[in-house]
Amino acid sequence: MTMTATSQPRAPVLPRQVAMRLAATEYQRFADLLGALAPSDWTRPTDCPGWDVRAMSAHALGMVEMAASIRENSRQIRLARRRGGVFIDALTGLQVDERQQMTPAQITGRFAARAPKAAHGRRRAPGFIRRRVMPDLQRVEVGGRDEAWTTGYLIDVILTRDPWMHRADIVRATGADHVLTPDHDGVLVADVVAEWAARHGQPYALHLTGPAGGTWASGDGGPLIEDDAVEFCRILSGRGHADGLLAIQVPF
Repeated sequence: MTMTATSQPRAPVLPRQVAMRLAATEYQRFADLLGALAPSDWTRPTDCPGWDVRAMSAHALGMVEMAASIRENSRQIRLARRRGGVFIDALTGLQVDERQQMTPAQITGRFAARAPKAAHGRRRAPGFIRRRVMPDLQRVEVGGRDEAWTTGYLIDVILTRDPWMHRADIVRATGADHVLTPDHDGVLVADVVAEWAARHGQPYALHLTGPAGGTWASGDGGPLIEDDAVEFCRILSGRGHADGLLAIQVPF
């Protein structure tokens, strides 16, 4: 059963400069991944039900084009609202449907062309916009609970976590090389860990392996959790079942 929204809208914690550096790097890495895919990779199924690699890439392109243009942002929101139902499902469905006729090469080229504009548009978002609470219609359910977000949380955090997670999805589906570094993926994972810890507020000890990993702990007597850093984030995103503190979801 869905619970009522939290009273305090969620806001970004990462310093703005760091968040925008992560955004630009993630867009570039996603573009590089698309450019490296073989023709047969585009029809491979992903862990997102109903989406193959091509559909997932179409969604990612739609999100980039939203971030790159205020006019396109407004257009997609308006059409998604007309579709009704859960807003995020309507929006992502619109993005995939509108790009059905695009070839993999067109998706790849368009993403590469629009990604820098998306990063620029996100950097230019003024503080008074970023402090606004997103409309009720656009509230998101996280772990069975509706919660309110500031626009800044969407711009600074979610719009980078989304392609980061989908990059992992595509790598998992295709076997492509997964480019991971401490200065990018490690910073993103650390922000996820901090949010996860704040969400549950319980003692824990966490050791994540791989280039994006690290070690964190809070309090005494909590469980020791050890996993690959990317897999840990996949679990928190709802990809797969987990118990205990790993059942505390974090949005991507």
